[in-house]
Amino acid sequence: MSIISWNCHGLGLPTNVRFLKELVRQERPSYIFLCETIDNKGKIDWISKSLGFDGLVTVDAQGRSGGLALLWKEKDDVELRSFSRNHIDVEVAVEGKDRWRLTGVYGEPDRSQRRKTWDLLRNLARDSNLPWCVIGDMNNLISQKDKRGGALYPNWFLDGFNEVIIDTNLIDMELVGYQYTWERGKGTADWIEERLDRALTNAAWLDLFPMAKLYNLEDTSSDHCPIMLIPEEKMKCTGKRPFRFENAWLTEPMCRQLVVESWEENNMENIQQKVKLCGDNLEQWGHEVT
Repeated sequence: MSIISWNCHGLGLPTNVRFLKELVRQERPSYIFLCETIDNKGKIDWISKSLGFDGLVTVDAQGRSGGLALLWKEKDDVELRSFSRNHIDVEVAVEGKDRWRLTGVYGEPDRSQRRKTWDLLRNLARDSNLPWCVIGDMNNLISQKDKRGGALYPNWFLDGFNEVIIDTNLIDMELVGYQYTWERGKGTADWIEERLDRALTNAAWLDLFPMAKLYNLEDTSSDHCPIMLIPEEKMKCTGKRPFRFENAWLTEPMCRQLVVESWEENNMENIQQKVKLCGDNLEQWGHEVT
């Protein structure tokens, strides 16, 4: 069992749909929470069925922004509790486990409206005493360490979100892997990275799933990386992800030179092997450059 949360920034984009399908193929999640779907229910319903998910709750986008979707594998395993333009709240029944609660949250992107997200979490916390997991794009940071680049995050936003976590008795789960989940201006002097996506749980949920781990999946076609919560797995063991060429590399003078050198150095190999070796060299170089 696993839960993926992703701010996809529009399911109307074919690249995002292809990425989501590949993500499901590789990770096989039981639940998926999507923010900023920016699409209608009919399209999301089609995508859900094509991915093999029987359960679906959607919240329509407002114009060309927002929109939420929660997908799950077994239709009868989930019962809807409530929803709004910023959340979907359900109860989950897993065989051999007590019932627990899953809430997908999309924090208000407008800073002037950020208190609405804080009040939403407080109100949801009063609704039930079930083991509870909150996951999504919170659009909030907990500390200045959650941000790299740009101006310091306003302290009153940090204080406000931390007060909510205390008031709701939630615990911020440690993120395994790269510590930032959103970025803007990559490769420029204005490059900013933040950890906007996270999972919060109460003590009862951690008692139910004491070995739970939260991972940054890092690869993305959006400006947000997907995160994956694995409640019962001790160690996430996945194969090496397939090589993907980054268009941003084309702006680097060394890229063309590296391709030419890789190709010429391996001129005795067959075409498939030359492509693989060239890809390996590009991937290693790309990590160093970025």
